[in-house]
Amino acid sequence: MTLDETHNPDRISWVDGSEPGSDFPVQNLPLGIFSEGKGLRRPGVAIGDYILDLSAVADLLDEDWREDLSQPILNAWLSRGPDLHRALRERLSEILTDVRYRDAVEVCLIGQSEVRMHVPCLIGDYTDFYVGIHHATNVGRQFRPDNPLLPNYKYVPIGYHGRASSVRPSGEPVVRPSGQRKAPDADVPEYGPSRRLDYELELGIWIGRGNELGQPIPIGEAGDHIAGYCLLNDWSARDLQAWEYQPLGPFLAKNFLTSVSPWVVSADALAPFRSPMPPRPEGDPQPLSYLTDPVDRQSGALNIQLEVTLLTDKMREEGLSPHVLSQGSADAAMYWSAAQIVAHHSSNGCNLQPGDLIGTGTLSTESDQGLGSLLEISRGGKQPIQLASGETRSFLEDGDEITLRAWCERKGAVRIGLGECTGRVVSGGA
Repeated sequence: MTLDETHNPDRISWVDGSEPGSDFPVQNLPLGIFSEGKGLRRPGVAIGDYILDLSAVADLLDEDWREDLSQPILNAWLSRGPDLHRALRERLSEILTDVRYRDAVEVCLIGQSEVRMHVPCLIGDYTDFYVGIHHATNVGRQFRPDNPLLPNYKYVPIGYHGRASSVRPSGEPVVRPSGQRKAPDADVPEYGPSRRLDYELELGIWIGRGNELGQPIPIGEAGDHIAGYCLLNDWSARDLQAWEYQPLGPFLAKNFLTSVSPWVVSADALAPFRSPMPPRPEGDPQPLSYLTDPVDRQSGALNIQLEVTLLTDKMREEGLSPHVLSQGSADAAMYWSAAQIVAHHSSNGCNLQPGDLIGTGTLSTESDQGLGSLLEISRGGKQPIQLASGETRSFLEDGDEITLRAWCERKGAVRIGLGECTGRVVSGGA
């Protein structure tokens, strides 16, 4: 990707709160779907602490775009492809920086705190991958200390099909799931609420332009099929998972809820923060030819900073700050790039569709500071976390709130953010 005037760090919006340091300066301009009160859902763009209502400024946009940008989901617009996405970004950057548009546009700004955000797309399919190599190693070591990674891991991006119907936006309650669980010393399983509820720190990939059934996406073109990124929390019931996952993998332990941040942060917005994929350790196999591309090797990694915090009911009552569970970087965690994920997903002819959602899998760094799940942090429950409130946690209790945050920053570029992905655990009905 090449940088253009929309990335210029000297470009400043006239919108209050969009100054450098905000998650949403004019160099970001992510799209989302919002509603006011009981009003209709419609698309908007985040700028500072506000949302620009795209339907209200339709007369300032290209006539050919208006129908797609007035719908209550972004699928049709995402299908337009990167050239038109870039053209809209350029136009929005213009009207939000040129003071000649201020009088006409300022009345179309709505405070983000005054609206309800929704999942931005009608998700046809959701796939979760497992490309965080340090997470895969940490979890594998708990079950196979001498051989944590299975033989296929370094050859093939591992993934499974998830449940699209239970993907929800940030802020949706996390209802504690029930299911079968079996203690190691028990003869038979029992049914009841999960006792080992966990979060998973992931990035989400939104598919833009799709591909026809039977027509794989070449690795060199995969980036053109990625419309943008978000934060993703694939909530996991570890006790249910341990009993049910063999031989077919995750099922009820995962499909009760997946949370996403509401903004589609475009690949263009992330262009200044691309970096080379980490070199593979000596002895690791090189990717097969259909997963190999020189451009992706040079710029396929995402230099996105990640953070997870925990706030319990007691901490909230005592006015304590959230406990930082994890701080790391996506580029240090992903063994496979986003383009490799998309190319592999379609390599057998699988047809991806606009609005499909792909999760990277849990992103953990090599150091303990950047672990992406409580399963890793507490060493499977053997080393509980001590909180400032005097409480301890191995897994999540009712009332616990997990918040994922992500941002990008580097010298010579304006910091941008992906926003937040939050969920509070509530008691289930079983």
